[in-house]
Amino acid sequence: MDSAVSAPAAAQTGRAPDEKINWLASIPFIGVHLMCLFVLQVGARPRDVAVCLGLYVLRMWGITAGFHRYFSHRSFKTGRVFQFILAFVGTLSTQKGVLWWAAHHRHHHRYSDAEQDIHSPVQKGFWWSHAGWILCDKYGATKHDSIKDFGRFPELRLLNRFHLVPPVALAVALYFIGGFSMLVWGFFVSTTLLWHGTFTINSLSHVFGKRRYKTTDTSRNNWLLALITLGEGWHNNHHYHQNTANQGWFWWEVDLSYYSLKVLSWFGVVKDLRVPSESVKYAHLRYTPEQRAALDASTSYWSWGKKNAQAAGERVREAFHTAKDAAKDAAQAASEKLPAPAPALERT
Repeated sequence: MDSAVSAPAAAQTGRAPDEKINWLASIPFIGVHLMCLFVLQVGARPRDVAVCLGLYVLRMWGITAGFHRYFSHRSFKTGRVFQFILAFVGTLSTQKGVLWWAAHHRHHHRYSDAEQDIHSPVQKGFWWSHAGWILCDKYGATKHDSIKDFGRFPELRLLNRFHLVPPVALAVALYFIGGFSMLVWGFFVSTTLLWHGTFTINSLSHVFGKRRYKTTDTSRNNWLLALITLGEGWHNNHHYHQNTANQGWFWWEVDLSYYSLKVLSWFGVVKDLRVPSESVKYAHLRYTPEQRAALDASTSYWSWGKKNAQAAGERVREAFHTAKDAAKDAAQAASEKLPAPAPALERT
């Protein structure tokens, strides 16, 4: 049988008492979203939209190739200069510091979809896994014990500490280069899209998609998420064998981050890119029919949402009938307390 946690059947443990969103500290996060509304005023100049898309791709690459595949999983090697470039480009994404990001991601893999997983949609719901946990003070500090290998570099510690400086500098530069419209599109719109594109891997790739491999979590492969995140959507592959530079393991699994790393390896910028062995790639072919059936039963794109929607509908219907019965009882009780109607007078 598939050893993964079943998303529909998993108990929703809820959040701990100290897992609360700090709304005051979340004002900048909310403000970036609200600033996107200025597109209605500034319009959509082609060069602004081009800058928006270009910075989305560049900074997404900094997250996927840098923060994730290099700093979190060490799936390839590079020199100290390019290591800093990877960290700097990833920091431009406004997703806190490189050491903070990688340390929390390692924690996620250690406890994926278990109760200790800080952003599991199975354990704590969609919105918390998507963005809520980032806005919680409990997870604001860097877990330095989990990232000692890269924490020994002073330039990375400095960049991690002052992680807001690069994105703020980027915003200022965009304003002086292209005015307010380029600031709106190039920073606020691009950053908002980038945030939610990245966050879908935490919230959606453990819910919607297909499971090729048996894992101890609910990770799934999703081609759409792979496209918008430059290859991160092949999440079941990744959780099955996490230390590979490529997450798309077959020719039809598009992985733009890996393609770029492969090109960089031709010029010696990166080296020793780890890839899965044939035994790892084709492990699913050795599954028994029962194991395959268990995986197939959990791969429906909509089964998790459908079952939860049905459960929610049942709760709504139950609440409706409860309220209806309560209203009926109240009406009956009120009628019993009313005085009997006076007898009609007879005509003489």
